[in-house]
Amino acid sequence: MAAEGSFVQPAIPKFDGHYDHWSMLMENFLRSKEFWSLVEEGIPIPEADGSGLTAAQKKTIEDQKLKDLKVKNYLFQAIDRNIMETILVKDTAKKIWDSMKLKYQGSTRVKRAPKH
Repeated sequence: MAAEGSFVQPAIPKFDGHYDHWSMLMENFLRSKEFWSLVEEGIPIPEADGSGLTAAQKKTIEDQKLKDLKVKNYLFQAIDRNIMETILVKDTAKKIWDSMKLKYQGSTRVKRAPKH
């Protein structure tokens, strides 16, 4: 019997060139970690210099930045180094995800299209 509390962490889906399949698996993985909103919406950006923010608002933004680092770590593990090097802007998880989507979404469908 497994010890109580022992839980096998799901494997991070590796990007294998099939974006549509990988993105579905990766989205599910990130949703299970409650990180998907960072990919969809990004980190909330304070207006101006942020001096008008309350301590609670500043803490929320700092928490979101930490979660974003975790998501970026998952993405870095999922995406091969050669592909990662082609992504120019890597400062947030949302920008990495959007770059992958722009570059690879539908690419497998294009490859399978019949030649005329």
